[in-house]
Amino acid sequence: MIAWLVTLPVIVVICWAVRVLSRRYGGRTALRCAVGANLVLLAGALALLVVALSGGAAQAAPTAPAGSSGTNSAALIGAAIAVAGASIGAAIAVAYTGAAALAALSERPELFGRAMVIVGLAEGIAIYGLVVAVLLIGRA
Repeated sequence: MIAWLVTLPVIVVICWAVRVLSRRYGGRTALRCAVGANLVLLAGALALLVVALSGGAAQAAPTAPAGSSGTNSAALIGAAIAVAGASIGAAIAVAYTGAAALAALSERPELFGRAMVIVGLAEGIAIYGLVVAVLLIGRA
């Protein structure tokens, strides 16, 4: 929590500085400032991730039951990644197929059934991620 309290003002200051520089200097200079700010924010996010995953000095070591191992947390993280990745992929797929389906329906309304099947297949990607997550959680 303390890390968020430190990084949030830094993010706000960097965003404000990029905005001021983009108003003052247009074109390539503003783009370079924005890319530089993004790299600084990426480095900070990676540092926070490393601290969070390594446990940090401020966190107490959790006491695990006698029969427990670290595979439970790995399975949960894998399940979260599967659901997040599949949901993002499904959102992108539905965006493109939905836009194309609406364009096709505006020209030929009789294609409604086919268009909805294709959009439904794109939504199925999220269900695959959910199934993988359930399988991973079941093994944990």
